[in-house]
Amino acid sequence: MDNSAAINLDESNFDREVMQSDKPVVVDFWAEWCGPCKMIAPLLDEIAREKADAIKVAKVNVDENQSLSFRYNIRAIPALLFFKNGQLRDQVTGMTSKKDLLGRIDALT
Repeated sequence: MDNSAAINLDESNFDREVMQSDKPVVVDFWAEWCGPCKMIAPLLDEIAREKADAIKVAKVNVDENQSLSFRYNIRAIPALLFFKNGQLRDQVTGMTSKKDLLGRIDALT
């Protein structure tokens, strides 16, 4: 996951990167031990590269950032939260298709 096109988030940069972003942001709440998280990660990287001018893709490791998981009531992962203008607009839990993700992103832009 080190060569990811996504931004790694934690408590220190979450508000700056997500809440104050001028672009819509897709935040992936994930964990190293989560199989579906590893399956969706390449899709998110593709989207991050393809849509770099329109959106930001960011990741939150739930094991290292439990306060953020708590703040957004993350109960299952992967959980994808879609923000626009600092507001949570959409959410997906579990594995989904690239087509579904792009449709949700297009609804934000």
